[in-house]
Amino acid sequence: MSAKLNDMDRVRAWRPAVAGVAEVFHAEWRDHAYPPHTHDTCGFLATGIAAAYPQLVGDPYEDADGEKYLRLFGMPILVFEASADDLKAARARARQRQIPMAVYTYDMFATGHDAANRRVVAAVPGDELDIVGIAVHAAKNAVDKVLKGARLHP
Repeated sequence: MSAKLNDMDRVRAWRPAVAGVAEVFHAEWRDHAYPPHTHDTCGFLATGIAAAYPQLVGDPYEDADGEKYLRLFGMPILVFEASADDLKAARARARQRQIPMAVYTYDMFATGHDAANRRVVAAVPGDELDIVGIAVHAAKNAVDKVLKGARLHP
C-alpha cells in the first residue's frame, strides 16, 4: 500500500547523545495507522530493540520512598518523517547492510497475538510487506544511511 503522507504520518527513531550508541528506533505511521495504532506500534517495535540489545536498557528506578520501578531505555526518542517509499527503502538498505531490524506491518493490526503477527509477516515476501514501522540499531553512520530520506520532525 502506498499511501500519500499527510500531517499524521511519522517516523520515529532515537539518536542518543551517547558516544558509540547509534540511532536505535525507526517507525512510520500512515493515516490508516494513526492515531489508534501509533502507540502500540511504537511499543511493539521498542520491544524488538530491547530484546535484541538489552544493554540499551538502563538501571531500575527508585523513588525517595523506596518504591522500585522498572528499567527504561537509557536514551531519548527523536521523531522523524518519511514517506512510505522512504520507509520501504530504509528496510532494503538495512537488509543490504545486514543490520538486524524489527518490522511492524499493516496486517499485524488485525491480529490478536504474537504467533498471529509472525504468521501474517511470514505470508508476504519481504519486498511486498506493507511496513508501517521498522526498528534498527547500528553504528550512527550506518543508521544515517539506512534512514536516508527521513527528516527530523519539528
